[in-house]
Amino acid sequence: MKRGKKYQASVEKIDKNKVYSVSEAVKLIKENKVAKFDESVEIHVRMDIDPKKGDQQVRGATVLPNGTGKSKKIAVATLTKVDEAKKSGADIVGGEDLIEKIKSGKIEFDILVATPEMMPKLAVIAKILGPKGLMPSPKTETVTEKIKEAIEMLKKGKVSFKNDNTGNLHQVIGKVSFDEKKLEENFVSFMDALRKSKPTGVKGKFITGITICSTMGPGVKVNL
Repeated sequence: MKRGKKYQASVEKIDKNKVYSVSEAVKLIKENKVAKFDESVEIHVRMDIDPKKGDQQVRGATVLPNGTGKSKKIAVATLTKVDEAKKSGADIVGGEDLIEKIKSGKIEFDILVATPEMMPKLAVIAKILGPKGLMPSPKTETVTEKIKEAIEMLKKGKVSFKNDNTGNLHQVIGKVSFDEKKLEENFVSFMDALRKSKPTGVKGKFITGITICSTMGPGVKVNL
């Protein structure tokens, strides 16, 4: 894959053998932005887990102090809290009708929150939602009776995270336009939450590598 001149120029300014401090890495990413649009800043974490084992799955949720810079469309699947969901600012609210829409391939949301009575009903679309990381779960606090609270937290910058099938984890922690301090705070907050979510089945070292980058830019290795 051929990269553009801006990308190549930014690669030359980053020492691929060096591991940078968080503040150094954030500064490099901001100074070497590649695209004309406001790129997201992503964190990629390599973990020493076996993703095939149930007791080594990494899952959790946290509120980034400065948000992600992206507003997310929230859907609520409920039969009992329809009014509460609408008043709290959910973008889509539904029950069986929402399930039918998802079955037909209409997924017009970024996050799905569900009240507990909906979970057995959502089983029929688990194979559609699961691979997209959209299946509600108590671990990410997206299965709850506290709909108002859940929506408020999501709008404030709450993010859910889980490992992929290679044992790595990827998360947006802000935008290139954020000032350095805000990106650093989000980085520290996210890594604290990730460390606390270390699975019981993982013994010894949990996190083996951290890289941050902008959407279109090269990765910068960060101190563990």
